[in-house]
Amino acid sequence: MKPDHTENKTVLKDCLAKPASLKNLIQYAEDSIVSKTVIDKKVGSITLFAFDQSQKLSEHISPYDAVVQIVEGKAGITIDNESLELTEGEIIIMPANVPHAVAAESKFRMLLIMIRA
Repeated sequence: MKPDHTENKTVLKDCLAKPASLKNLIQYAEDSIVSKTVIDKKVGSITLFAFDQSQKLSEHISPYDAVVQIVEGKAGITIDNESLELTEGEIIIMPANVPHAVAAESKFRMLLIMIRA
């Protein structure tokens, strides 16, 4: 289902006006990538992801800047053909209109903050 950006939406109510552990808001699924939208607004969105080992998002381009924060585990991130390894607590900005990919070197969880404006 394509997100509707005409209105502001808080999808993950578990952290609405109360603290929540990022690690507990999303669970792994075998041989899968799980995603949960935390909030989706015209100016941007925040989405949690849980990657099982060996899962990946193939190289693609986004018209928006995106910030990735590794919540748990280790991820391989490629930006403009440069391979990087990120671990828990690290963040990186994936610039708009630059090819990037994400791969699970081990199970990992990440927070993706997409800036549209």
